[in-house]
Amino acid sequence: MWKKYLTIGDAAEYLEVSPLTLRNWDKKGKLVAYRHPVSNYRLYRVSDLEKFLKKIDKNRPRRLKIRLLDE
Repeated sequence: MWKKYLTIGDAAEYLEVSPLTLRNWDKKGKLVAYRHPVSNYRLYRVSDLEKFLKKIDKNRPRRLKIRLLDE
């Protein structure tokens, strides 16, 4: 069954960044975390993470494949 929310560690793994990066993005408002009502831990919605990934993929530079010519 799909989880609707991920912990900061799981969300960081999903986005392939560190938990510290997620905390910084949360402070800057780039990716908002929800708070667990009892523990106050950060939680991230999977749907928000997917939208964020699509957004940053559009802004990432494309990798160029360079072939060297034989001399």
